[in-house]
Amino acid sequence: MADALHDTFTVERRYPQPRARVFAAFAEPTKKRRWYAEGGGHELDVFEMDFRVGGTQRSVYRMGASTPFPGAPLASEGAFHDIVDGRRIVEAAHMSLDGAPMSVSLLTFEFHDDGDGTRLVCVHQGVFFENADGPKMRRGGWEVLFERLAQALNG
Repeated sequence: MADALHDTFTVERRYPQPRARVFAAFAEPTKKRRWYAEGGGHELDVFEMDFRVGGTQRSVYRMGASTPFPGAPLASEGAFHDIVDGRRIVEAAHMSLDGAPMSVSLLTFEFHDDGDGTRLVCVHQGVFFENADGPKMRRGGWEVLFERLAQALNG
């Protein structure tokens, strides 16, 4: 058995939309589902979100045919631990692939005014287990998601 891998990384992104609009894309389930859960070469089985401190978020996907694990369920389940309206969201989540634990993460999203737009700062603190995607791929995944967020905000 390999040792667990601990890692922290930060991803920052600027959006030309006001902070309230960017925050709403995280807080409103239908908006978040659009950029966070749908698309991306997989089939979405479940997306549930109760956006409040103590509330949960759950998503389950079936990996696409072009992935190394076609048809395998990828699940993410988390809880919101801190929400400051328009400013901050802190969530703890665990991921599994085909029932095997992959990682546990603490995610902090901070929303800052930046001229006429918003600067989003995401700090990911995680521990990755055997057969996990690892920090490099996870960071890349967030960068893709934040690009999808940009498209959703423009749409």
